[in-house]
Amino acid sequence: MKDTFFKFTALALLSAALITSSGVAEDSKPEPQQTMSRPKVIILDVNETLLDLAPLKKSVGEALGGREDLLPLWFSTMLHYSLVETLSGSYHDFGEIGTAALMMVAKTRDIDLEYDEAKTAIVTPLRSLPAHPDVAPALKALSEAGYKIVSLTNSSTPGVKTQLENAGLTDLVEKRYSIDTLKKYKPHPDTYQMVLDDLGVAPENVLMVAAHAWDLAGAKNVGLQTAFVARPGAATYPNVAAPDYVVNDLSELVKQLP
Repeated sequence: MKDTFFKFTALALLSAALITSSGVAEDSKPEPQQTMSRPKVIILDVNETLLDLAPLKKSVGEALGGREDLLPLWFSTMLHYSLVETLSGSYHDFGEIGTAALMMVAKTRDIDLEYDEAKTAIVTPLRSLPAHPDVAPALKALSEAGYKIVSLTNSSTPGVKTQLENAGLTDLVEKRYSIDTLKKYKPHPDTYQMVLDDLGVAPENVLMVAAHAWDLAGAKNVGLQTAFVARPGAATYPNVAAPDYVVNDLSELVKQLP
């Protein structure tokens, strides 16, 4: 019995010594959180991040015979082929790709859909999407706090101009950027670098805000700070560095920024 007790005691002491020597005991104390530097510029994605896609979902659903559940498939198909065009060196604007993607989804579900019907179902609601309720108050607060507010979107230059006007956000965004300047879609690194070069700012002084993990993956790769807005149905991508901020809406971001 004594031998067992001494063996147990010796093992316990040895374990304690190993833990202390390896630094685990010291590391058990929570490390202080690293404070992010205050960004000078905030770049905002537009579709879904600022604007509510509900009217588009309804329109797409009607074009697909009442299948609103197919909106995620349509959206992912549109993104897929925007990247195909970027990698292959070709270019059609986002509305054209969206129309083509809708026709592809319809075909795979044996739904009859003409090109003009598909285009109307996409372009008309896309240009008149309402802003999420949190957006305008948050942008006002960020502007008053001294941040430079700009947008960067895959929508065309005339398209995003109309979108922000119809959503009542024009005066809250200092400058609009579209990928059609480069004819490369986000998350290509050049799209973010275009904004940095035009504004003359270093990437570490810029925060990219989006409801799309793929968008933030591209921004993070260029060295920008990132903020993920967890709109319903959105999720972060585990295979890239975690966003610097994760919020449910822009009002939360206002509270978290330094």
